[in-house]
Amino acid sequence: MTLVPKLNASNPKVWVMIGVGVAGILILTEVKRRRLKGRNSIKQNYGAFIQRIELLPFPQPPPPAAPLSLSALTFAISDNIDVKEYVTGFGSPDWKQTHEVATKTAMLVTALLKNGSTCVGKTIMDEFGLGITGENVCYGTPLNPKLPSHIPGGSASGSAVAVAAELVDFALGTDTTGCIRAPAAFCGVFGFRSSHGAVSTIGVLPVSQSLDCIGWLARDPSVLHRVGHVLLHMPSVEPKRTRYFVIADDLFQLCMVPKQKTVYVVTKVIEKLPGYQTPRHLNLGQYIASNVPSLKGFIDQSTIQQNGMSTLGALSSVMFLLQSYEFKTNYEEWMKAVKPRLGSQVSNYIAAAVTLAPENIKVLYRVRTEMRVAMKNLLKNDGILVLPSTADPPLKLKSRQGLSAEVHDRTFALLGIASMSGCCQAAIPLGEHDNYPISLSFIASHGTDKFLLDTFLDMYSSLQEEVSIQSSASPLQDTNGSIDESELLKEKGNAAFKGRQWYKAVSYYTEAIKLNDNATYYCNRAAAYLELGCFQQAEEDCTTAISLDKKNVKAYMRRGTARESLFFYKEALQDPPYFKVGRRVGLPKLGDIRHALVLEPQNKFASLAEKRLRKLIS
Repeated sequence: MTLVPKLNASNPKVWVMIGVGVAGILILTEVKRRRLKGRNSIKQNYGAFIQRIELLPFPQPPPPAAPLSLSALTFAISDNIDVKEYVTGFGSPDWKQTHEVATKTAMLVTALLKNGSTCVGKTIMDEFGLGITGENVCYGTPLNPKLPSHIPGGSASGSAVAVAAELVDFALGTDTTGCIRAPAAFCGVFGFRSSHGAVSTIGVLPVSQSLDCIGWLARDPSVLHRVGHVLLHMPSVEPKRTRYFVIADDLFQLCMVPKQKTVYVVTKVIEKLPGYQTPRHLNLGQYIASNVPSLKGFIDQSTIQQNGMSTLGALSSVMFLLQSYEFKTNYEEWMKAVKPRLGSQVSNYIAAAVTLAPENIKVLYRVRTEMRVAMKNLLKNDGILVLPSTADPPLKLKSRQGLSAEVHDRTFALLGIASMSGCCQAAIPLGEHDNYPISLSFIASHGTDKFLLDTFLDMYSSLQEEVSIQSSASPLQDTNGSIDESELLKEKGNAAFKGRQWYKAVSYYTEAIKLNDNATYYCNRAAAYLELGCFQQAEEDCTTAISLDKKNVKAYMRRGTARESLFFYKEALQDPPYFKVGRRVGLPKLGDIRHALVLEPQNKFASLAEKRLRKLIS
């Protein structure tokens, strides 16, 4: 006798059961399909867009008229730029929910549409344009096409990713403290920050009106150039002029990329092109220290080096104070009323901005004015400053440490120069180093945007050729070397040092090292290099001195100073642990300053340095 009832096809309940089962299967299949479609959509769009829209170009002129300059090109815009009948979200759902649709389209978007291009969407940005990593806690982080496991850079993260992933031909954003230049460097594309006030910001939400500039990104230098012609209303023809280049040697010491792949490439190209003068070399930090007197009040007097890198650190501090003051003025009431959801980095910044009460706002604006004059005097109308776009490769996504104090200070020592002077800057991709994109920057004085765009377009094919040559060439020998001298030469070096003749002192110590591989000679030459702002060379000399004399306190102190000057605070205080094939095999060693204290516990300079470094790291 069977316990399972026979199914009767004429029984309605049977068909109901079958229908429910089939419906369940169909629902599960559809859910899986939609999830897969969603994943594929994110992968295809790289998470760059916050909203897809379509703004068609204005009617084109009929033949035989030539097509418009941006005809058939597509572009995207950051979520802080107005489009009529859409809410400008500022990278924040809370902002979007509490604001109405825009009544007009931003002037710069209209200009691009009039010249034949099509806008296809709004892109993700750091909340309120305040981040530098490109990570948005509400909308997610766009996927860096060059380095999927690393940050894309911000705040114009979505715009940079959309360009790098070939989703659009070019994209717009704003650059306040590096928001175009950093993502351009991290995603391996061209980025252009226009001179302050050169492009209309009507219809663009401000972050800091004194620093905000319109910027754009592209894969093709000619596209970047054409967009510039439209936005800057530049004449199509301009008389050719000679060009001279200034290479900021001290800034390249912050960068991990060998000079063979940056400075050497540019120098070789300049030698080949007509109308390009032989480049001159400059310690930019020391130049700014001498020409921006109002900065002195912002330099930490406890720092060992009073010029150079400490000046650039002070400049970036003023930049953030100015940005905080103006952001607070713009949005304090809304922030307190709404209390928006924010990522930790942006949250900390806004908390500091809202509580900011600077004693003398006028000094911040005075620094900005002096900085613009100083850069104008340096570059005039036909000079270009050469520097790295960023100092470090992009961080890994969801890094536990986030942006460390050292990385922060190195990054903004570079980015603050154009921001605080109002200069225009072009970030130019130059191949790769250790699988990370290399980005070199050209800065020209305020108002010479066309000159800068024309220059890098004129140079780029030659730069590409030279990059290809250098990538296959053997490494160049270090021209700074580790050289030597006798006691007599050492004494001559000491006399030159006391007379503040740093270059002569280096020369004497170098000759001494040739004759005698002596720790004291290396250590003395390091002291002269520190005075010249040549921190990498100073660090190398100290390392050699320590290898020859493990108890050389001065060498530890001077190496600590060099590392601090390069914004490697932790290395100055404590050496990192040893690793082998990804596995930690040793505890952290004593760093330079702590080592000096172990050797000389009563050393006051070492004690002060330790306190200062602990404060910087915290």
